[in-house]
Amino acid sequence: MAEVASGDLAALLDRRAIRLDETAANREDAIRRSGAVLVEIGAVDQSYIEAMLARERSVSTYMGEGVAIPHGTLAGKDAVHRDALAVLRFPAGVDWGGEQAALCVAIAARGDGHIAILAQLAEVLLDPERARALREATDADEILRLLQPVDEETD
Repeated sequence: MAEVASGDLAALLDRRAIRLDETAANREDAIRRSGAVLVEIGAVDQSYIEAMLARERSVSTYMGEGVAIPHGTLAGKDAVHRDALAVLRFPAGVDWGGEQAALCVAIAARGDGHIAILAQLAEVLLDPERARALREATDADEILRLLQPVDEETD
């Protein structure tokens, strides 16, 4: 498993960056809202939001299972103060290039830290039940629990 901070996505997620009842007019609005949360918690400069929009224009950040993972371009790395995540839930959904996104996991990463973060997010999303639970979570603690490493799960 790739190493990210202490080895789990939840370690990068400030409770203040979990918003579970958001609305957005469209994909750009959802990305702007996600970026604004990263700015609010001090992880990035305002300019990072433009880098997130530039990334989306070059390639969709929709991952499947109702989840999008907006993040900046390489040019936006200078605007990142620290690696962080923001989780925004859009209960009404957001049209994401023909797909419906209910959850945005925004990524701020210095260097190539985003690669390990993307790999861990992909691992979470490969489990449709876990992805569904993330989309439907109404509690910050539930989001944090779902982003913990899966290695130690027991039956």
